[in-house]
Amino acid sequence: MNIIDAIMRLVENPVTDLKEYKIGSNRANNAGAALEEYVKDLFAGSFDLDDADRVKKLNEVFSYLGSNASPPDAMLKGGDAIEVKKIESPGSALALNSSYPKHTLKQTSTMITDACRKAEDWEEKDMLYIVGVVQKGTKNLKKVSMVYGLDYCASEECYLGLKNRIKEGVESIQNVGFEETAELGHINRVDPLGITYMRVRGMWGIDNPWKAFNYVFKTNNENGFEFMCIINEEKWKKLDNREKLNTINIQQGSFDIKDVEVKDPDNAAKLRRAKLITYIMTKEEVQKRKKKSK
Repeated sequence: MNIIDAIMRLVENPVTDLKEYKIGSNRANNAGAALEEYVKDLFAGSFDLDDADRVKKLNEVFSYLGSNASPPDAMLKGGDAIEVKKIESPGSALALNSSYPKHTLKQTSTMITDACRKAEDWEEKDMLYIVGVVQKGTKNLKKVSMVYGLDYCASEECYLGLKNRIKEGVESIQNVGFEETAELGHINRVDPLGITYMRVRGMWGIDNPWKAFNYVFKTNNENGFEFMCIINEEKWKKLDNREKLNTINIQQGSFDIKDVEVKDPDNAAKLRRAKLITYIMTKEEVQKRKKKSK
């Protein structure tokens, strides 16, 4: 299973109401969790399975189903690492908290759990960011994007270098006590009594894919549902099932694949070839599907 399988299921069975999805499957209590479960089903093809069979199917497809505190949210066996993010507005940035953006996911990363590190025999995985726009106050899924860290984020050295420079600057402060920490700093004895400490943490964020790639795809908030995916040419050629997209069963909406050039995250002066894959439904088509599914 890979991104091609997920795209086909998304187009052939578009879910635009996570509330209905949650009620129908009884799997998630909020929009963010429901979005994660939907993404798992996209890759596993487990939409119509009962809970017991779904668990078995997920076990066949994924080597790791993550933790809320550490990336990634999931790892495909022998395939990509996946990070799912929910935002409420097409203009919102992604909150990554203490984890900087991942160009790729490395087995040696200090930000992942031991369970993730030992989930399978691996060294480095492509990181796939999947972002959903869920309308505020509802569970209406308005937009979905899939982009790889290779096309979206700078290499680890960029973020790690900044983190280390800040950490060194914090530790150069005199007349306070420092404690070993994975954070930017843990400062003890801040006050005259020596009983107060301060934790220094990095809180990372990144522009969402619609904003980051607005030079190749213009989002339209008048659409009922919108899917956008970017896959660089090197990755595209490695997907041995990519030709399946030519046989996709489109019952409604418009589906398109076209060649584009995207900026190299490590050097904005360089462009790399990529595929832009889109699927768009009008508001009328979304409403028609909702009525049909009731």
